[in-house]
Amino acid sequence: MATATVIGLDIGSTCIRAVETRRSKGGHTLTNFGQVPLVPGTVAGGVVHDDKAVTHALRQLWTTTRFSSREVVLGVTNPQVVVREVTVNHLPGSQLRASLALQVRDALPLPVEKCVLDFYPLEESSANKTVRGLLVAAPKEAVLTLVRAVEAAGLRVAGVDLASFALLRATSRLDAHVEAIVDVGARSTSVVVHADGQPLIVRTVPRGGEEITEAIAKQLHIAPGEAEALKCRVGLRSANPAQATVVEDAIRPLISEVRGSFSYLASGERQTRVHRMLLCGGGAYLPGFAERLGTELGVEVHLADPMVRLRDPRRSRHNGLEQFRPSAAVSVGLTLGAAR
Repeated sequence: MATATVIGLDIGSTCIRAVETRRSKGGHTLTNFGQVPLVPGTVAGGVVHDDKAVTHALRQLWTTTRFSSREVVLGVTNPQVVVREVTVNHLPGSQLRASLALQVRDALPLPVEKCVLDFYPLEESSANKTVRGLLVAAPKEAVLTLVRAVEAAGLRVAGVDLASFALLRATSRLDAHVEAIVDVGARSTSVVVHADGQPLIVRTVPRGGEEITEAIAKQLHIAPGEAEALKCRVGLRSANPAQATVVEDAIRPLISEVRGSFSYLASGERQTRVHRMLLCGGGAYLPGFAERLGTELGVEVHLADPMVRLRDPRRSRHNGLEQFRPSAAVSVGLTLGAAR
């Protein structure tokens, strides 16, 4: 059977990451990966503020990493993205997309003409000819700016996908337990709660690792670089009581946001309780963070493995894979979604 190459492209606040996989009858195999840093402020909250800097970084990444293709699937994350359960008329795929704007106009906080819309079907009802699913609405201008910056680097955007869905594909454990996937980035955190692969909650929280670093630096009156080193070295496990208290205070707002998502789900129509959490993203490796989340929220917490669905990742032959792995979930999940 012929193979196909897929490249997932994740443009974050601090760097750009890309994963290339080869898709065949046997599944996906990791063939290449790379990342390149971004100047602070280039991208914030999924919004490109310096398109030329993004284009330059992408050219650099393709030059140094030598991917075999220039066709990419692009991940989108933005606190303004709306993911909401709706019921729409059941129509063939192309007709449903064409009519989506008219069907969901009243369900959006933004004018429908300023949004890029997508629909993730969950359950069909043959009785009344409707389909229940998740409506995804992203700010159109933010998406188009991102696409233009990528295309200016000589790449072709074959598809655009929600980063949260990519997380779900790459890391989820499919069983009877309701599971949360929490991806802690530099400036934002994605929270996806699902039941056996079916999304229940999808949120992007405008909090992340850099906010924690800034709070530590401010409270201890030290430089941001020192605060980052302290956070990564001892985190919540500091033997110094004063330092430990500062780090705990810095991490509390993020834990509160995750707790709020769980509370919303528990008090909702289905009253569902999260039993397990998977952590990924660079911020997930803050010492003691996983344990604290488990204690505070009453769930079992594990570090996610973004490579779990890839065949033969050749860990020993890919220099730098272990450093790349914690933040690879979105780019890996984008390649998996391209197979659908």
